[in-house]
Amino acid sequence: MRGYELNKDDYLRRLARIEGQVRGLQRMITEDKYCIDVLTQVNAASAALKGVAVGLLDEHVRHCVRQAGEAGDSDSADRMIAEATRAIERLVR
Repeated sequence: MRGYELNKDDYLRRLARIEGQVRGLQRMITEDKYCIDVLTQVNAASAALKGVAVGLLDEHVRHCVRQAGEAGDSDSADRMIAEATRAIERLVR
């Protein structure tokens, strides 16, 4: 079971909402909307995606990494911690 399994429906709803935001951005460009208005919406979509990413990362650490640690598999837990650290690095760039 994946760490996000219990909140899967929530993630799917959030991603569908983000998909709608991106379609709205396409429409704004098609309709030649004001640049700053488009950029504001790009920022909102980016923030929403980051929110999903942070949630997934949190669930990964709370479920997958914890489970590996509790199973006594320190190599697997260390590998997962390194993966989570790299994911955090990508998020903060």
